[in-house]
Amino acid sequence: MPRKKKIFVIDTNVILYDHTAIYNFQEHDVVIPIVVLEELDKFKKGNDLINFEAREFVRKLDKIAGDKLFTKGVSLGKGLGKLFIEVSNFDSKALSDAFIDNKPDHRILALAANLRDKHGEGDVILISKDINLRMKAKSLGIPAEDYETGKIANIDELYTGHAMFDGFDKELISRFYQEPFSVPVGELELPQIVPNQYFILRNRSQSVLAYYNPREGIYERVNRINAYGIEPRNAEQTFALDALNRPEIQLVTMTGKAGTGKTLLALAAAIHQRKRYRQIYLARPIVPLGNRDLGYLPGDVSEKLAPYMQPLYDNLAVIRHKYPSDSLEFAQIDQMINSEKLTISPLAYIRGRSLEKIFFIVDEAQNLTPHEVKTIITRAGEGAKIVFTGDIYQIDTPYLDSRSNGLTYLIDRMKGQELFGHVTLFKGERSELAELASDLL
Repeated sequence: MPRKKKIFVIDTNVILYDHTAIYNFQEHDVVIPIVVLEELDKFKKGNDLINFEAREFVRKLDKIAGDKLFTKGVSLGKGLGKLFIEVSNFDSKALSDAFIDNKPDHRILALAANLRDKHGEGDVILISKDINLRMKAKSLGIPAEDYETGKIANIDELYTGHAMFDGFDKELISRFYQEPFSVPVGELELPQIVPNQYFILRNRSQSVLAYYNPREGIYERVNRINAYGIEPRNAEQTFALDALNRPEIQLVTMTGKAGTGKTLLALAAAIHQRKRYRQIYLARPIVPLGNRDLGYLPGDVSEKLAPYMQPLYDNLAVIRHKYPSDSLEFAQIDQMINSEKLTISPLAYIRGRSLEKIFFIVDEAQNLTPHEVKTIITRAGEGAKIVFTGDIYQIDTPYLDSRSNGLTYLIDRMKGQELFGHVTLFKGERSELAELASDLL
């Protein structure tokens, strides 16, 4: 017996999160309230990725638009339901009694309530990434759900990129310290290995850091790398620098709490390999505090953006000051900045740029949606290396969480690909105080 069709009412934030969302409800029908189009109109202009989502959705809507879109609905494709634009603005006594303000959220709720009364209990579901709106809907007896596409099932099982194994034979570990400093996969059985995974192998008296090379079918010893004055302080940082310095790993992700060295390691590795790449590009999404627009800040564009870019310059300063001010290494960094060999910029400014032979670092990537991450990666040209860093538990945007942000999604979907490497950094190295605050506060 076929399933009964449901009607999903879509909130504005769902479309701004994923402009293809209307195609992800299987055979069920999708309703876009006209107020959602009014809200999207405010986002059409601008260079941020959220503006791109709004424009792309409007373009898609224009291609399928017709008179039936507002009456009988338009098919979304084979095996999919219909799309409707609902232009009516229904009044709801229950809604007006509960909520005084006449604002877009309440107009969406009124529409959902009317459709529920028309089609029956349980047949109409509001989809929103706004927790408060979902709570309001449920208070009126309207089923409401988060938009689940792109969310991973269990954050506790997210791939860490490395594992530790005890009890290995002393002779086997010794082989990693003798030429060719590797062991064939067939001679060392490890459970559930994936390409480019890292390991700590140890017994009571010895240990070795190892890397699974899927191209050669071997486990290699991982050596500590000094990247432009930055030395790894623990096994995780050693793994990270190894992945960052392997040209065959074209996509790297690093996660970890504040102070674990994610951005510093990525930037140091990029400068260390400067001759291999045409340009080093370090960017981060701009998430204004309190979701206030940048316009409220004083000064020109550069002055408005300076506070958001400062943490990146701070990491660059750490690297620079590893060397005396009169040294060649110190001067080279200034020269790279002046010649734009090294560029630090808001992420929105990459649109239209060519990413060929670029070492591209995206900081604070947990504030990106899965589609925004995809947009960035699909711009990668020949010889490019893309690095995403962030803390998946430190989200600064209102409609993302640890399971739905673009960085988590990327790690989950790319696990097992030969071009991809990931390292989760657990141990903070900024200072004992910073580590204590990160753990307890």
